[in-house]
Amino acid sequence: MFDHEFRSDSNDSESRERKAVRDEIGFIGLGHMGSSMAANLAAAGRQVIAYVRRPDQMERLAALGLKSTTDISKLFACEMVITMLPDDDAVRDVVFGAENFSINGLALGLKAGAIHLSMSTISSATASFLASEHARYGQGYVAAPVFGNPQAAKARQLFIVAAGAAANVDRCRPILDVIGQQTFVIGTDPAEANLVKLMGNMMTATALEVLGEAVALFLKRGLDPRPFIDIMTSTMFGGRVHKIYGDKIVKQNYAPGFVMPLAFKDVRLALAEAENARVPMPSVSVVRDRMITAMARGYAGLDWTALGLIAAEEAGLNFAPPLAVN
Repeated sequence: MFDHEFRSDSNDSESRERKAVRDEIGFIGLGHMGSSMAANLAAAGRQVIAYVRRPDQMERLAALGLKSTTDISKLFACEMVITMLPDDDAVRDVVFGAENFSINGLALGLKAGAIHLSMSTISSATASFLASEHARYGQGYVAAPVFGNPQAAKARQLFIVAAGAAANVDRCRPILDVIGQQTFVIGTDPAEANLVKLMGNMMTATALEVLGEAVALFLKRGLDPRPFIDIMTSTMFGGRVHKIYGDKIVKQNYAPGFVMPLAFKDVRLALAEAENARVPMPSVSVVRDRMITAMARGYAGLDWTALGLIAAEEAGLNFAPPLAVN
């Protein structure tokens, strides 16, 4: 009798442990954005296990309430794994494995029925390929890229664009509601969510270029550009992009939030999407060249608001701007 009761308690304990593992959310990609997103999940009572490549990151993540591991297989029992990675190659490495992984990636490692929630900004072609491969292994795939910077991520003010099988999106909803302020579900094809994200970033980049050019004109004339930006953002151009980034360009605030190489990657992906569809985007080609100029001049570590700096330099303004204003 006592032996039976002991085994029962032991089985209950093992069952609880297995359930705890299933309830854990895996998270891969703990940069500025990912760390804030994962920390918000932990603060909301979710159990998050973060995969990192370097053990020296573990102390920082522990302070955010995250359990971390350098063994990606520790995430394979999770019902859901979130990726927030910088580009297509990084996501492919995590899903399919690479030389730096001594074991399988998510496709072979995750159990059937688990969901890969990809919040990275990647090409629509890669999104389609990942979705098909996960489906081949009986796993779900939801694309949910975000609009917003690290500060917005920390404040749970991100806008999320989601696409995937309806049942999978529904399972992700409680997680997305913790991470962002609003989620737009646009369909069942994950590639569409990434296309929306790329076109959104493309429009923001072109807006930054135009803002920088206009501010450069006022500066070249010896005028304060602030009244112009205030008038425009209070009337014709009252959206978040013009208000937030117009203010930063006027202040010559190029402190890194969305660094130039990552912005350049998104512009290149947007142009590739356009080329594949035979849609010319000449204004975006100008922005691409401006970003190349910025990186060639040593501004790769600055925010994409440094397009304003390039516009000023091209106008012959040789002032030394404060490059790290917060």
